[in-house]
Amino acid sequence: MAQPAPPRFVSLLTKATLALVLAGGRGSRLMQLTQWRAKPAVPFGGKFRLIDFPLSNCINSGIRRIGVVTQYKAHSLMRHLQRGWSFLHGEFDEAVELLPASQRVEESWYRGTADAVYQNLDIIRSHRPEFILVLAGDHIYKMDYGKMLSDHVSTKADVTIGAVEVPIASAAGLGTMQVDAKGRVVAFAEKSPNPAPLPGRPDTTLASMGIYVFNAQFLYDELARVALPDTTHDFGRDLIPALVGRCNAVAHNFADSCVGTKPGAAPYWRDVGTLDAYWEANIDLIKPLPALNLYDSSWPIWTYQEQVAPAKFVLDEEGRRGTALNSLVSGGTIVSGSLVRRSLLFTSVRVHSFGEIEDSVVLSNVTIGRSCRLRRVIVDKLCEIPEGTVIGEDPDEDARRFYRTESGITLVTPEMLGQQVHHAG
Repeated sequence: MAQPAPPRFVSLLTKATLALVLAGGRGSRLMQLTQWRAKPAVPFGGKFRLIDFPLSNCINSGIRRIGVVTQYKAHSLMRHLQRGWSFLHGEFDEAVELLPASQRVEESWYRGTADAVYQNLDIIRSHRPEFILVLAGDHIYKMDYGKMLSDHVSTKADVTIGAVEVPIASAAGLGTMQVDAKGRVVAFAEKSPNPAPLPGRPDTTLASMGIYVFNAQFLYDELARVALPDTTHDFGRDLIPALVGRCNAVAHNFADSCVGTKPGAAPYWRDVGTLDAYWEANIDLIKPLPALNLYDSSWPIWTYQEQVAPAKFVLDEEGRRGTALNSLVSGGTIVSGSLVRRSLLFTSVRVHSFGEIEDSVVLSNVTIGRSCRLRRVIVDKLCEIPEGTVIGEDPDEDARRFYRTESGITLVTPEMLGQQVHHAG
């Protein structure tokens, strides 16, 4: 029996909100995967980009005025947004608007997340929003922002912070907070080496998701403080800690607005900031019941749809069968006489005969030659894997030629193969 569609909080609140997606991050911990693209433009899940998730949450929540703040190597990101996110209607005051670092206020690039908003205040004010929703452009999750807006208004908050429970062991790189019985934030620390545990749960802490709802005028006033030269111009390091104790800062529990979580499961939220986390989040999608459901038509993830032929599996001879088992395979891909197992193949991949691809993530427009064996590999776009290549069996050889993580995930890019390609991200 089909599950009923989740209730949505599309209302005057969502229509009075302007969303700002901060998409200028370098993503340096993803190593060469972000050599030619900003982190929010990194491909994910066979056909999406990371930024598609917060943008889709906005559209599905009824928020259709969106600014995307870009900076670092933004060409592929901007091209993706122009191709896939131009369906909104400007005559109804709907748009995904690009906000590059254009030095509108000062002769400098964005110096931090708060400065990125501050330098676009004239554009933001022109939309006359009542509420401003600040989002990170590189996290994977499904969330009804309308519920968070509703809680923001009902608690009379000046700022509401999206919060998720995470293991303390994995919280060192996140902002963490403590709240009182009413959900008011009483302490906030950015990337603390010793996050405060939840009461009675010594192994769990409450982390910031990098999602904030502000009353618009309140944010305008506070950004002037963060513009001072002796700060890092950042929401997590400067603005939010300065607000705690001085204004009504409230935490919104992600569990209350998460969409599509299986009963009894923890709400799905991922920051795929490392190659290991990126590989794991992609590979998780091939499970029969993955934690992230991409097949939920009531909360679709929108993206640019390439016009390609269906995926095809050809040849059925002994030792030369085109087969994919427990895998995700996107359109335009041809598996010819090779075995693909527990892997994710993006759009227009070519796998030639007599090969084995296992536990791997292969991005778009990759060609894999005959008799190749790839295990626990991330292959970047446009790679041409030469015939007979073996990756994932000899750690020393992999580390010499490619980038290998301590857990054994190997990243392969065209440059590592000595191939010169024209990158567009």
